[in-house]
Amino acid sequence: MINDNNNNKMLVGSKQTLKAIKNNEVKKIFLAEDIDQPLKFKILQAVKNNNIPIEIFASKNELGRVCGIDVSAATAALLK
Repeated sequence: MINDNNNNKMLVGSKQTLKAIKNNEVKKIFLAEDIDQPLKFKILQAVKNNNIPIEIFASKNELGRVCGIDVSAATAALLK
């Protein structure tokens, strides 16, 4: 499980992640390497523009598993 030991909330999903970045609610981003390239570019730009740390996972399946869900995940965010 992804955890920063401060009981911060996680959210999973690209739309939710991008919205949270826009609202300055994100502490760290987790990104699957094997996602759609336009989406990957959009997430990476948002991360760069907002100076948010990022951790890359090899696949959507791995990220989903680490997030504790039974489906794949393109992105996840640790909220402030």
